[in-house]
Amino acid sequence: MSIQNRVQQKINVLSQKKRKDMPTFERVQLLQLKLYLKAKQEKNFKFYVLYDKVFQSYILKEAYRKCRKNNGSPGVDHQTFKDVEVYGVDRFLSELSESLRKRLYKPQPVKRVYIEKENGGKRPLGIATIRDRVAQQACKMVLEPIFEADFNGLSYGYRPKRSAQGAIQAIRDNLKQGKATVYDADLSKYFDSIAHDKLEIVLKERIADPRILHLLRLWLKAPIVGEDGKYSGGKRNHSGTPQGGVISPLLANVYMNILDRIVSNPDGYFQRHGVEMIRYADDFILMSRHINRELISRLHSYLHRMGLLINTEKSELVTAKDKPFDFFGFRFSYSRGILYPGNKFWKIEPKPQSRRRIRQQINAKLKGIGHYPAGSVANELNTIIKGWMNYYCIPHVSHTQVALRELQDYMRIRLSRYYHRKSQRKSRLHGQQAFDILVNEYGLIKPYKTSGIRPVNTLR
Repeated sequence: MSIQNRVQQKINVLSQKKRKDMPTFERVQLLQLKLYLKAKQEKNFKFYVLYDKVFQSYILKEAYRKCRKNNGSPGVDHQTFKDVEVYGVDRFLSELSESLRKRLYKPQPVKRVYIEKENGGKRPLGIATIRDRVAQQACKMVLEPIFEADFNGLSYGYRPKRSAQGAIQAIRDNLKQGKATVYDADLSKYFDSIAHDKLEIVLKERIADPRILHLLRLWLKAPIVGEDGKYSGGKRNHSGTPQGGVISPLLANVYMNILDRIVSNPDGYFQRHGVEMIRYADDFILMSRHINRELISRLHSYLHRMGLLINTEKSELVTAKDKPFDFFGFRFSYSRGILYPGNKFWKIEPKPQSRRRIRQQINAKLKGIGHYPAGSVANELNTIIKGWMNYYCIPHVSHTQVALRELQDYMRIRLSRYYHRKSQRKSRLHGQQAFDILVNEYGLIKPYKTSGIRPVNTLR
């Protein structure tokens, strides 16, 4: 059954219900399915009337629910979700709806903060106010299904039902097919480099409602307040979308879809050379049996025309059978088997920085939680371990046993030190096998499990 037929079936099922009997998420889903189907069926159709859907009460209620679930820090107005709930969520959404309906809505400045990157640098993050986040989420819910109908299958980042794990599996499949020459590209400051005028041209391929385009311009040109209190951006700003904004990932994907179309064009240069691109937001790699310098030069040329620049110092062309490469926290290498050393296979494992990162997180957590009860210690650590394992343990794809054994050995030593330092306070775990007790009695996740059939050599 084609995807269009499946979508039509879902529409038929939901349409049988009365609107007053439908929860908000179903009403939103019905609208999104209809928009997606229309866009999928008519490749050149332009949507002229969309703005009136953004301020509908059920759209805003669902938008608020999504934002509330993600939580996040307050923006420049210092308003938290608890403040909104004290004020009254219905009152808050009603006022936002009216300001959007009467076109009086104006976004507040975006607060810029910096978060640590794996390589030791800092990544800028834009934090909008809750009011602006809800408005952006409502707009995104209306626009996303339209552009989803156009997006290419090679894109995995910030899309419904797609993930980094899907990208890792696609890379694995390409490697098995012999596409082992890899160009690992690193875009320089992508979110800050998106040209507003070029982005608008792409948006207008589908969106003809001037009110929606005006709303997007307001967010793109919202002033940014730095940690030092100084303002930047504003109306004079002609490029960039704040990384961290609710609408930003969708706009980033819309813009990068230009490159997706170029690379995936069946009659284009890249497809004639057997090139596959795997992309997660602004991170992407090209894979083929052979990649020459002319191909890379063409890629740079297309990106230059888009106003984007590849960081040549961080980008690399590798033959994966000879040299490992990293992508999105994983390391890919052509390795010898443990049981059968004569056989080689594609090994996909957490890269060393990713392993070190979780150890740092566990260390920081244990330093920060002081004299928590044993059950609370287990719960705090489980949140970190579960998140890491959910990301890196991809069934039948990734090889995590060595990393998990390494992590478990670290936890055993670190927890022993943690309780050893509590000698001045009574703790029955002091001087005991703290890791084993926390696992057996308090539900601490035991990362490493083995049947005993395959040996695991941890990296020391």
